Amino acid sequence: MTQNAKPAILWFRQDLRLDDHPALHAAAANGRAVQPVFILDDAAEGEWVAGGAGRWWLHHSLAALGTQLRELGAPLLLRRGAAPDVLVALAREVGAGSVHCSLRFEPAGTAQENRVRQALAAVDVSFAAHSGALLHDPHALRTGTGVPYKVYTPFAKSLRAKITIGDPLPAPRALRAVAKSPASTTLESLELLPSIDWAGSMRTRWTPGERGAQKRLAAFMTKPMRDYGEARDFPAQDGSSSLSPHMHWGELSPRRVWNDVSRSGAGNSQGASKFLAEILWREFAAHVLLNFPATASKPLRPEFAKFPWQPSTQHLRAWQRGRTGYPIVDAGMRQLWATGWMHNRVRMIVASFLVKHLLQSWQDGAQWFWDTLCDADLASNTLGWQWSAGCGADAAPYFRIFNPILQGEKFDPSGEFVRAWVPELARVPSEFIHQPWEAPAMVLAASGVVLGETYPQPIVDHPTARDRALAALQKISGAKSAARD
Repeated sequence: MTQNAKPAILWFRQDLRLDDHPALHAAAANGRAVQPVFILDDAAEGEWVAGGAGRWWLHHSLAALGTQLRELGAPLLLRRGAAPDVLVALAREVGAGSVHCSLRFEPAGTAQENRVRQALAAVDVSFAAHSGALLHDPHALRTGTGVPYKVYTPFAKSLRAKITIGDPLPAPRALRAVAKSPASTTLESLELLPSIDWAGSMRTRWTPGERGAQKRLAAFMTKPMRDYGEARDFPAQDGSSSLSPHMHWGELSPRRVWNDVSRSGAGNSQGASKFLAEILWREFAAHVLLNFPATASKPLRPEFAKFPWQPSTQHLRAWQRGRTGYPIVDAGMRQLWATGWMHNRVRMIVASFLVKHLLQSWQDGAQWFWDTLCDADLASNTLGWQWSAGCGADAAPYFRIFNPILQGEKFDPSGEFVRAWVPELARVPSEFIHQPWEAPAMVLAASGVVLGETYPQPIVDHPTARDRALAALQKISGAKSAARD
């Protein structure tokens, strides 16, 4: 039997879909029998094993994918262990001549692919890793001087000019299974779900899996997309796409999203244009991480390695639990804990507060987001935190310090978002909702608020914290720029 006639193994990773799946198309080419497999290889991820929210999502996404594959005739096999060992053993079990997978661009994913390639070559099984997670090859785009981009705008212009975004591949209507399907471990035995069931709000908000992703994309491509340019900044509105977890786990391909949005009825709207720019930010994040892999834990700007952080378990804990005394910050952190997601505008506010008001390291913030976000993508998470800390690619200047009071008043003017997530402030009048400590005693009493008891006093004073942050910046750069809210 020739290699082309032998069954192929389709190794699912962070590509849990059937639509627009180049590795799936290659594996099933010419009617070849396919053995789909997902391997839980925590050791390969190193320090970046998916956190609790991510593992909850993965469990339900695998369940959905398993249902789809059974309907197509090729059941999903689940295994646990080192991917090279599992794939070599599985190739022998089913007589496979090839293994196909989707490329990953995080350092751990690339290293895992290299180990798999070497292990399969030793037993004469071919290996092919296909694009599908991004619109572009992060190795390919370079500046005019031949170096990787560190600024978004020229990167985005270059991608649009040089990259052709083709049509998505259709999902197969059927797959031919191997003659004798090997035994699979159970989804429950992968132990992805939390031992304590804290995921009630996550179940209410999300439908993991490709079908849930497609439904959310279709819903977004109506009024929410038309209004995206403005509505995306107001956390009380349903103005964002909420597609990030689906895209992180590969339930939607960026090519599918790009094409569907571009060709929709609102494809020429300002909202669609802004949304597509955000897709390019995702591409930019991957470009930066691939070319500067140390940025997952170290600042891109080396001078920030000496930044005088003031580690405080008390301050970090208060921020994590939404007990800082700043309502917009606390609302965002509680939304994150309850739903595994946080509105993007609020992500910027809470990140700025942690690194600038509290002088806690951006790495501590990035780690908390990694543990609690359903969409905890290493590239995007790293880029976002280094942007907030002023130490990364295309970063906001460190001296840009968000005022959480003004940010709340601007983007949650009636306090609707705060009231939803900080119910102890629900009866506080809108004029005081973002600074309840300024409310008269009678107003607080009528609202049922006792500062320091039912809701905390501010953990730091904003003007004092701003001055302290600027003084810390001067220690590493001598900067004398005035702060901006």
